[in-house]
Amino acid sequence: MTLVNEQLVKQAIQDRRHLHMHPELSGEEYETCKFIRNRLEALHIEILDFKSPSVVGYVKGTKGDKTLALRADIDALPITEEGDKPYISQKPGVAHMCGHDGHTAILLAVAEWISQHTQEIEPNIVLIFQSAEEISPSGADQLIKQGVLDHVDAIFGIHLWQGMDKGKIGLRPGPTMASVDDFEITIQGYGGHGSMPHETIDPIYVASHVIQGLNSIVSRKLNPMDASVVSIGRIESGTTYNIIPDSAKLIGTIRTLSPGAVQTIQQQIVQITQGICSAFGATANVDFIVGTPPLVNDPKQFAFAESVIRSTFGEDVFELVEPIMGSEDFSYYLQEKPGAFIYVGMSGEKSMYPHHHPKFDIDEDVFPDAIQLFLEIIKNYK
Repeated sequence: MTLVNEQLVKQAIQDRRHLHMHPELSGEEYETCKFIRNRLEALHIEILDFKSPSVVGYVKGTKGDKTLALRADIDALPITEEGDKPYISQKPGVAHMCGHDGHTAILLAVAEWISQHTQEIEPNIVLIFQSAEEISPSGADQLIKQGVLDHVDAIFGIHLWQGMDKGKIGLRPGPTMASVDDFEITIQGYGGHGSMPHETIDPIYVASHVIQGLNSIVSRKLNPMDASVVSIGRIESGTTYNIIPDSAKLIGTIRTLSPGAVQTIQQQIVQITQGICSAFGATANVDFIVGTPPLVNDPKQFAFAESVIRSTFGEDVFELVEPIMGSEDFSYYLQEKPGAFIYVGMSGEKSMYPHHHPKFDIDEDVFPDAIQLFLEIIKNYK
């Protein structure tokens, strides 16, 4: 039996389109925060004292011996949206190209249902509308440090997922999404005229060897079972065509499903970089920017979520997903409390472009199932 009526879905779509037209970057979501607070206050849901622009609501259950947290992320991306949809972003260079507007609207719909059915809900409910998922320092980490999970027994989140067929809902136990750590390598050489390279230590040439060396880490220094990626995404050096510069900077990322692999990769980046630079007479400085840990679903809460999906939507809806090398700061919550992160598939004609693409869009047809999923988790959690 569906718990979601047409009016609830209509309101969720309306909320999502409003948020989509008025996106805000990570850590700057103050108007979004105000919008959420106003909606929760209108529903007579208590708002807990956590720092803006995150918003945390609380509903006391009829039993109250367990506390369940549900999370939505609220930030947008620094991307110029393309297309002609009537609800296109009104803020140049900022757009909801990942689906967080949908996550927020879905959790607001859940909040509305809760406010109308308080006598049917046994556990206490914490509604987390989290700022700054897309950047580091993470909004999840900041909320945890403020105590958002202090009295929580389990936490669940969803992601509207373009990489999964519409009509499927899935997750997996254990490592599900990768950690992300960034690095910057500054190579110091000795510049000069492009016509006399023998009088220089060319940092661009040295950088090309460093890049080749870094590509050997995953294939030759890690256990093949430890899925990992090392990628250079940016090279900065030089001013014009005939001047060999003094320095070059490489900026890259480390992704892995294995926490132990991060230390090995970092050690190898330093060793390879310094060794190659020394061989060419250059020097190097390596800085690491620590990001989010791997997202690891709790086996017990995975089994609970799987049973909810199968019993609510049918055996053919559930999908056991493969791990991906993307990251999600929901991982911080799962380091502290048992829980699970669930994908709601939406790939199809209405959602054909990948996340973070300028033409990415949500298929709002999946909203009823996403709302229902959260509500069934609430009603079945013991």
